[in-house]
Amino acid sequence: MGGSVAVVWDRPGAMERETMTRLAKILGLTVLAAVAVAPPLAAEEIGSVSTVFKAIGPNDKIVIEAFDDPKVAGVTCYLSRTKLGGIKGAMGIVEEPDDDAAISCRQVGPIQITDSFRDGETVFKTDTSLLFKTMQVVRFLDRKRNVLVYLVYSDKIIEGSPKNSVSAVSIDKTHFP
Repeated sequence: MGGSVAVVWDRPGAMERETMTRLAKILGLTVLAAVAVAPPLAAEEIGSVSTVFKAIGPNDKIVIEAFDDPKVAGVTCYLSRTKLGGIKGAMGIVEEPDDDAAISCRQVGPIQITDSFRDGETVFKTDTSLLFKTMQVVRFLDRKRNVLVYLVYSDKIIEGSPKNSVSAVSIDKTHFP
Protein backbone atom coordinates (compact mmCIF):
# COMPACT_ATOMS: atom_id res chain seq x y z
CA MET A 1 0.00 0.00 0.00
CA GLY A 2 0.95 3.66 -0.19
CA GLY A 3 3.22 5.43 2.31
CA SER A 4 0.46 7.33 4.16
CA VAL A 5 0.27 7.22 7.93
CA ALA A 6 -2.95 7.57 9.85
CA VAL A 7 -2.88 9.13 13.30
CA VAL A 8 -5.45 7.80 15.71
CA TRP A 9 -6.30 9.96 18.71
CA ASP A 10 -7.36 7.47 21.36
CA ARG A 11 -8.03 9.97 24.17
CA PRO A 12 -10.61 12.79 24.21
CA GLY A 13 -8.86 16.17 23.89
CA ALA A 14 -5.52 14.67 22.80
CA MET A 15 -5.58 16.49 19.47
CA GLU A 16 -6.28 19.84 21.16
CA ARG A 17 -3.48 19.30 23.71
CA GLU A 18 -1.03 18.45 20.92
CA THR A 19 -2.05 21.59 19.00
CA MET A 20 -1.67 23.77 22.13
CA THR A 21 1.73 22.24 22.87
CA ARG A 22 2.93 23.05 19.36
CA LEU A 23 1.59 26.60 19.57
CA ALA A 24 3.30 27.11 22.94
CA LYS A 25 6.61 25.92 21.47
CA ILE A 26 6.26 28.26 18.48
CA LEU A 27 5.41 31.18 20.76
CA GLY A 28 8.37 30.41 23.03
CA LEU A 29 10.78 30.28 20.10
CA THR A 30 9.35 33.54 18.72
CA VAL A 31 9.88 35.32 22.04
CA LEU A 32 13.44 33.98 22.34
CA ALA A 33 14.24 35.12 18.81
CA ALA A 34 12.86 38.60 19.50
CA VAL A 35 14.92 38.92 22.68
CA ALA A 36 18.07 37.69 20.92
CA VAL A 37 17.66 40.20 18.07
CA ALA A 38 16.69 43.23 20.17
CA PRO A 39 19.65 45.47 20.99
CA PRO A 40 20.36 45.78 24.70
CA LEU A 41 19.49 49.21 26.04
CA ALA A 42 21.81 49.54 28.99
CA ALA A 43 22.30 52.52 31.25
CA GLU A 44 25.53 53.58 32.87
CA GLU A 45 25.28 54.31 36.59
CA ILE A 46 26.59 57.82 37.22
CA GLY A 47 26.13 57.82 40.99
CA SER A 48 23.77 57.21 43.88
CA VAL A 49 22.88 58.47 47.34
CA SER A 50 21.71 56.33 50.24
CA THR A 51 18.32 57.25 51.65
CA VAL A 52 17.69 54.44 54.18
CA PHE A 53 20.31 52.39 56.03
CA LYS A 54 19.83 48.60 55.90
CA ALA A 55 21.75 46.42 58.38
CA ILE A 56 21.67 43.46 55.99
CA GLY A 57 22.03 43.98 52.27
CA PRO A 58 22.44 47.22 50.32
CA ASN A 59 20.85 50.48 51.48
CA ASP A 60 17.78 52.01 49.83
CA LYS A 61 19.02 54.67 47.43
CA ILE A 62 18.35 57.06 44.62
CA VAL A 63 20.31 56.06 41.53
CA ILE A 64 21.34 58.35 38.67
CA GLU A 65 21.84 56.60 35.34
CA ALA A 66 22.70 57.86 31.86
CA PHE A 67 21.93 56.34 28.49
CA ASP A 68 22.42 57.50 24.93
CA ASP A 69 19.50 57.52 22.53
CA PRO A 70 20.24 54.55 20.24
CA LYS A 71 18.78 56.27 17.14
CA VAL A 72 19.72 59.89 17.81
CA ALA A 73 23.46 60.45 18.16
CA GLY A 74 24.35 63.43 20.34
CA VAL A 75 21.51 63.01 22.86
CA THR A 76 22.04 61.57 26.34
CA CYS A 77 19.29 61.16 28.93
CA TYR A 78 19.84 61.17 32.68
CA LEU A 79 17.37 59.22 34.78
CA SER A 80 17.03 59.29 38.57
CA ARG A 81 14.96 56.61 40.30
CA THR A 82 14.59 54.85 43.62
CA LYS A 83 16.14 51.48 44.25
CA LEU A 84 15.19 49.51 47.34
CA GLY A 85 17.87 47.66 49.26
CA GLY A 86 17.90 44.99 51.91
CA ILE A 87 18.00 41.29 51.12
CA LYS A 88 14.90 41.36 48.91
CA GLY A 89 16.18 44.39 47.03
CA ALA A 90 19.54 42.73 46.43
CA MET A 91 17.79 39.65 45.04
CA GLY A 92 15.44 41.75 42.90
CA ILE A 93 12.26 40.31 44.38
CA VAL A 94 10.95 43.44 46.08
CA GLU A 95 8.60 45.65 44.11
CA GLU A 96 9.55 49.31 44.17
CA PRO A 97 6.68 51.01 46.04
CA ASP A 98 7.38 54.42 44.62
CA ASP A 99 7.16 54.90 40.88
CA ASP A 100 8.80 58.31 40.98
CA ALA A 101 11.44 58.93 38.38
CA ALA A 102 12.88 62.05 36.83
CA ILE A 103 14.47 62.46 33.42
CA SER A 104 16.63 65.14 31.87
CA CYS A 105 17.84 64.75 28.29
CA ARG A 106 20.55 66.96 26.83
CA GLN A 107 22.41 67.55 23.61
CA VAL A 108 25.95 66.33 24.28
CA GLY A 109 27.29 66.50 20.73
CA PRO A 110 26.19 67.10 17.15
CA ILE A 111 22.69 65.68 16.74
CA GLN A 112 22.34 63.09 14.01
CA ILE A 113 19.26 60.90 13.55
CA THR A 114 20.89 57.59 12.61
CA ASP A 115 17.76 55.52 11.97
CA SER A 116 14.06 56.14 11.43
CA PHE A 117 11.76 55.79 14.43
CA ARG A 118 8.09 56.04 15.29
CA ASP A 119 6.49 58.19 17.97
CA GLY A 120 6.24 56.37 21.30
CA GLU A 121 9.16 54.05 20.50
CA THR A 122 10.94 52.66 23.57
CA VAL A 123 14.40 54.15 23.98
CA PHE A 124 15.26 52.59 27.33
CA LYS A 125 13.64 49.94 29.51
CA THR A 126 14.65 48.38 32.82
CA ASP A 127 13.01 45.89 35.14
CA THR A 128 12.17 47.35 38.54
CA SER A 129 10.97 44.06 40.00
CA LEU A 130 11.81 40.45 39.28
CA LEU A 131 8.79 39.70 37.10
CA PHE A 132 6.11 42.27 36.68
CA LYS A 133 7.23 45.89 36.76
CA THR A 134 9.31 47.93 34.32
CA MET A 135 10.37 51.53 33.94
CA GLN A 136 10.71 52.78 30.41
CA VAL A 137 11.55 55.84 28.40
CA VAL A 138 9.77 56.52 25.12
CA ARG A 139 10.54 59.15 22.47
CA PHE A 140 8.28 61.46 20.45
CA LEU A 141 9.10 63.97 17.71
CA ASP A 142 7.26 67.30 17.95
CA ARG A 143 7.71 68.44 14.34
CA LYS A 144 5.83 71.71 14.90
CA ARG A 145 8.33 72.86 17.54
CA ASN A 146 11.47 71.01 16.31
CA VAL A 147 11.80 69.08 19.56
CA LEU A 148 12.46 65.50 20.64
CA VAL A 149 10.35 64.70 23.71
CA TYR A 150 11.32 61.90 26.12
CA LEU A 151 8.80 60.48 28.61
CA VAL A 152 9.65 58.16 31.53
CA TYR A 153 6.96 56.08 33.23
CA SER A 154 6.55 52.72 34.93
CA ASP A 155 4.13 49.94 34.15
CA LYS A 156 3.04 46.55 35.37
CA ILE A 157 1.48 43.65 33.52
CA ILE A 158 -1.93 44.63 34.90
CA GLU A 159 -1.70 48.38 35.48
CA GLY A 160 0.74 51.22 35.09
CA SER A 161 1.43 54.30 37.14
CA PRO A 162 0.23 57.81 36.37
CA LYS A 163 3.53 59.18 37.71
CA ASN A 164 5.80 60.35 34.91
CA SER A 165 8.39 62.88 33.89
CA VAL A 166 9.25 64.47 30.55
CA SER A 167 12.25 66.16 28.99
CA ALA A 168 12.72 67.87 25.63
CA VAL A 169 15.71 68.41 23.34
CA SER A 170 15.57 71.02 20.60
CA ILE A 171 16.83 69.87 17.20
CA ASP A 172 17.41 71.52 13.84
CA LYS A 173 14.64 70.83 11.30
CA THR A 174 17.24 69.49 8.84
CA HIS A 175 17.70 66.47 11.14
CA PHE A 176 14.10 65.27 10.74
CA PRO A 177 13.72 61.85 9.17
